[in-house]
Amino acid sequence: MLPRLRSDIVDLFLAAREPGGLAGIGAEFDPDWAVTLVLASAGYPESSSKGDPIHGLAAAAELAEITHAGTAERDGEIVTAGGRVLNVTALGAGPSEARDRAYDAASRITFEGMQIRTDIAERAVARVPQST
Repeated sequence: MLPRLRSDIVDLFLAAREPGGLAGIGAEFDPDWAVTLVLASAGYPESSSKGDPIHGLAAAAELAEITHAGTAERDGEIVTAGGRVLNVTALGAGPSEARDRAYDAASRITFEGMQIRTDIAERAVARVPQST
């Protein structure tokens, strides 16, 4: 949801802390679709690999929002530190475009044993007519 949020989140948080502060306030969202992919480490979900260097984050960040989950910094390098390592979220006018952008960004990231599902958003793409 947050990549689609166009309202100022700080204003929303400040209003929410006051009794009735959100009355009459509506959050504005981008009409685009969002697709998020989880990049998992080797062995996930039974176990997870830790300490594997992660490459390609800057290139992926040019195309999508990258959220760190199971990462750490070691000697100035970002490494795996858990099962669900990264989330890659991309926006698009429709589910197909958002999905393609997310997978394109994810393809630029590498680390030893990286796992990624290849069926994310397939049902949404199949159900929504694509504009030409």
